Amino acid sequence: MRNLFRLVAVNFTMARFGLDEIVLSIHFFRPLYWLGLINPFNWFRSREQSQAVRLRLCIESLGPIFIKFGQMLSTRRDLLGDEITDELEKLLDRVPPFPWQQALAILERELGMPLETAFKSFDEREIASASIAQVYAAQLADGEAVVVKIVRPGIERRIRQDIELLLLLARLAERYWDEAPRVKPVQIVREFETTILHELDLVREAANANELRRHFDGSTDLYVPRIYWDFCRRRVLVMERIAGIPVTDLARLNAHGVNLEVLSRKGVEIFFTQVFQHNYFHADMHPGNIFVDPGSPEDPRYIAVDFGIMGSLSRSDQRYLAENFVAFFNRDYRRVAELHVDSGWVDPDTRIDEFEAAVRTVCEPMFQKPLAEFSFGQLLVRLFQTARAFNMEIQPQLLLLEKTFLHIEGIGRQLYPQLDLWDTAKPFLERWLSEQLGTRALIKGLRQNLPYIAEHLPDLPQLAFKALDRIANDKLQVEMSSAQLEALKQEIRAANRRGVRATIGASFVISASVIMGLDGIAPIMIGGGPILVPLISAVLFVPGLYLLLSSYLDNP
Repeated sequence: MRNLFRLVAVNFTMARFGLDEIVLSIHFFRPLYWLGLINPFNWFRSREQSQAVRLRLCIESLGPIFIKFGQMLSTRRDLLGDEITDELEKLLDRVPPFPWQQALAILERELGMPLETAFKSFDEREIASASIAQVYAAQLADGEAVVVKIVRPGIERRIRQDIELLLLLARLAERYWDEAPRVKPVQIVREFETTILHELDLVREAANANELRRHFDGSTDLYVPRIYWDFCRRRVLVMERIAGIPVTDLARLNAHGVNLEVLSRKGVEIFFTQVFQHNYFHADMHPGNIFVDPGSPEDPRYIAVDFGIMGSLSRSDQRYLAENFVAFFNRDYRRVAELHVDSGWVDPDTRIDEFEAAVRTVCEPMFQKPLAEFSFGQLLVRLFQTARAFNMEIQPQLLLLEKTFLHIEGIGRQLYPQLDLWDTAKPFLERWLSEQLGTRALIKGLRQNLPYIAEHLPDLPQLAFKALDRIANDKLQVEMSSAQLEALKQEIRAANRRGVRATIGASFVISASVIMGLDGIAPIMIGGGPILVPLISAVLFVPGLYLLLSSYLDNP
């Protein structure tokens, strides 16, 4: 019932902004197109606002969860097009602050001590108010300047409620949208759910920050603020307060004489270092979370904040991505096509030569542009669009990476439009691949596994003898036990249940039809009477229809 009320509220908001046209354009809802004609909001609306602008305004009105989801969708130019994604990129956490007294109650309850005991001073005016938390400035007892992040009261309940609603919409899309098998809307929402629920645990965020700080300890490229663990709780985070220039404030950066070319190159290097060397990357690097330390203008350093969203890749995804990047840099389109097929990202029956030709068609015009006009992000987007014809499936595990890469390239281009992404990234990736696939990688793997090999080597003759004895005497048994096998069993059972329901339902409906047909022909055979026959038919028809419909709706 709660979801029903929320769905009604969402639909009302969509109607207010004239987005009912989006819903009614879906094939399943087209017979209801007349609802858009009687929507009074459509009668007096200014036609100057585009659909993309109205979509952004609608999302901002729906609240923090939809804002977060819209921010994530803003990276999917391959799905939504440039006009909509340009508007979604403007989405900000326009959330009014919650009262100081509520923040104080949460803070003292989480810390288990009065405010005056924990802090020397505390500014009651928030310095930031976002969808998940609010941030304050304070001083610890020793005078250290810190920021205090406090999770919004009641936000988890609201998030879970809206996630349930998004899942409902995703399941509808999965059932009625032709692109659903490729786009995987339910998996995308599940990824979003995991990401945003992790943001609510500030101890987790503190651990993320600490890990990233350890990776860049002593680095002149990136600084990560210190975490004060004694004051960190699930809903409270206390972190060193940094002083830096926002990365998009070009006027102040130029006033301090910051070398923007060096700064833009460092941004790219930091990204590839996190993704491929550390396999642990800051996945929310939008301009609001990145600052610049201008202390050394010719060798400037980035400062990162907000570590609620971090990403990592599987080893196979890491390797395929690195090889893809290098193949693009070398304009080896056949290798790009082979990698996409080998990784399972496109249909295994895809003809390599056809996919190679499609990739070349997209890439060659891009490579002819001056560096200042070239965008690797746009190249990726066009490749995704081309891959639709080859049934390329969306990889939900790569959404955070794609989003981060587009942010990094966008910031780099803004700082230094002549940024040569290829020249910066190619040597790094080639070196990484040689370390992963070359002789050094083999030696490193042997060295890492040597203790395990030494421990189990004495047992190998005995294990080999036992295995050969079992094979010789037909005692070898193959056991299968896996989550996928169990899921398959469950699906078979569910399919059987649906089949039984459908069979019984069809029998009831057919029986009811036969009985109605017999009425007036052989009334005595079935009891006769003008009331009894329709009653028997209804008793059979209603549950039969229910069983048929339920078996259909349960069919995934």
